[in-house]
Amino acid sequence: MQKLNLSQVLSQKLSPQQIQFIKLLQVPTVELDARVEEELEINPALEEGKDEEKDQNEDEFPESYEEDSGKEESDVNIDDYLNEDYGGYKMQGDGNYSPDDDDREIPISSGVSLHEQLITQLGFLKLDEHQKIIGRQLIGSIENDGYIRRDLEAIINDLAFSQNMEIDIDEVEEILRKIQAFDPAGIAARNLQECLLIQLERKEHSDDPTVMNAIRIVGECFEEFTKKHYPKIQKKLNIEDDELKDAIQMITRLNPKPGGAADGMVKTQYIFPDFILNNVEGKLDILLNSKNAPELRVSRSYSEMFNAYEKSDKKDKKLKETVTFVKQKLDAAKWFIDAIKQRQHTLLKTMHAILNFQIDFFQDGDETKLRPMILKDIAERIDMDISTVSRVANSKSIQTEFGIFPLKYFFSEGIATDSGEDVSNKEVKSVLQTMVDEEDKRKPLSDDKLVKMLNGKGYNIARRTVAKYREQLQIPVARLRKEL
Repeated sequence: MQKLNLSQVLSQKLSPQQIQFIKLLQVPTVELDARVEEELEINPALEEGKDEEKDQNEDEFPESYEEDSGKEESDVNIDDYLNEDYGGYKMQGDGNYSPDDDDREIPISSGVSLHEQLITQLGFLKLDEHQKIIGRQLIGSIENDGYIRRDLEAIINDLAFSQNMEIDIDEVEEILRKIQAFDPAGIAARNLQECLLIQLERKEHSDDPTVMNAIRIVGECFEEFTKKHYPKIQKKLNIEDDELKDAIQMITRLNPKPGGAADGMVKTQYIFPDFILNNVEGKLDILLNSKNAPELRVSRSYSEMFNAYEKSDKKDKKLKETVTFVKQKLDAAKWFIDAIKQRQHTLLKTMHAILNFQIDFFQDGDETKLRPMILKDIAERIDMDISTVSRVANSKSIQTEFGIFPLKYFFSEGIATDSGEDVSNKEVKSVLQTMVDEEDKRKPLSDDKLVKMLNGKGYNIARRTVAKYREQLQIPVARLRKEL
C-alpha cells in the first residue's frame, strides 16, 4: 500500500553567480584568460574596456532587470562544485596594476621534448625501415627520467602484435646500444648501474686511472657502493684511499636521471605570481598581478537596445523572444563581471590576512619566523569558509624580494616547545636541515642523535617525526650520507 508522506529537507543551492565565482576563484590564470576570451566570444553584451560611465549605466538598467537578476536558482547542489579540483595561479587586479609588472616575467627554458630529441638523433643513424621501427618503439618506451624499465621481451611482443614483425632479442639490444649512445648521456639505461656505466664509458679520458676505478666500482662493487661500504670496495679492488675518494667523487657527479635535464625543455612557459609584495622602507604593500584579466564592461548598446524593446508598444511573440534573449545576455555579462571582481577582492582579502599572520616572515624572509598556521586561522580572520581559503591557497603564489613562494608554503602545523609555545614545523625542518648540513660527514648523525639534539634545543619531537621531516627534506639516512 502506497502512502504519501510529507518531509522537510534543508538543502543548499547555488545561484548562477555563486557557481561562476567558485569556478573563477580556483581556475588557473592560463585558463582564466581563455575563459574571459570565451565569454567575450559567446556574449555580445560583454565588452573589453574600462566602464567610464559605470554608475550611469547601472541606473539605465530597468527595474525588472535588477529584480530578476538574482532570482534564478541553480538545481546543482553546492557539493558538486566545492569538490571540484582546479589548479591555479595569477590574477590581475582591478586598479592594482604596477608599472614594474612588465619586468616581472620569469621565463622557464623552452625547447623540444626529450622524445623529439631522441627521434631526431635516430634519424641521423643509417638504419633500414625495420631497424627504425625497433628504434621508435624503444624510444617510446623511455620514461620521463630517461630509463627503459620495460622488459625487452615485452617490447618484442608489442612489435609482433602492432607491426606483425618477428624480431629476436639480439636485434633489439643492438638498436638499444645505439640509442644509449645518444644525448643526454645515460639515456635508455635499464637500471641505475647501467646508466652510470654508460656515462663513465663516454668519458673523454677513458684510460684515466680515476675513470677506470670508477668503472670498476660501478661494474664490480655496485651493491657495496650503494650501501657506502667503502672498506669492502678498497679491499676488493685493492685501491688506495685517495684513489677511492677521487673515483667516488666522479661517480656522484654523474646524472642519475638523464631524462630530467631534457624534461625541463618540454615547453615554453611564463609564470606570473598572483601577488607582488613590495617593501618600501619597512611598509609592506600587496598588489594583485595585473596582466591576465582585461577590464570588462556591459555593452552600452545592448542596454539601450533592451530599454528600447521594453518601451516598445508592440508585444508580439517575436519581440518578446528578442527581449528575453537580450536580457539573458545582459544578465550573463553583469554576473561575469561581478564574479571577476569578487575573485579579485577575495584573493586580496585572503592574502592580506596571510601577510598579517606571518608579518615577521615577510619582513626579512627568515623561515624560522613562520608561525604555525592552518586554513581555519585565515578563514576566521576574513570571515569566509575554509573551502574558499583552500581554493585561494591551493595553487596561488606571491613574489617577494627574497623569492617566489606558493601560498601553501605559509601553512603548517605547530610543534610544542619546552616553553609551552607552538612553533611552525617549517622552523623545525630548517633547524634539522642546518644540523645535517653542519654534521661531520665521516660520522653522520643518526635519527636518534638528531632527536636528542632537537630536544636539547627545546623542540618536543619524536623520532618518527624526525624521520618524516628528514624524508620530506629529501635527506638520506645517516649511512647514505657518509663520506670519506
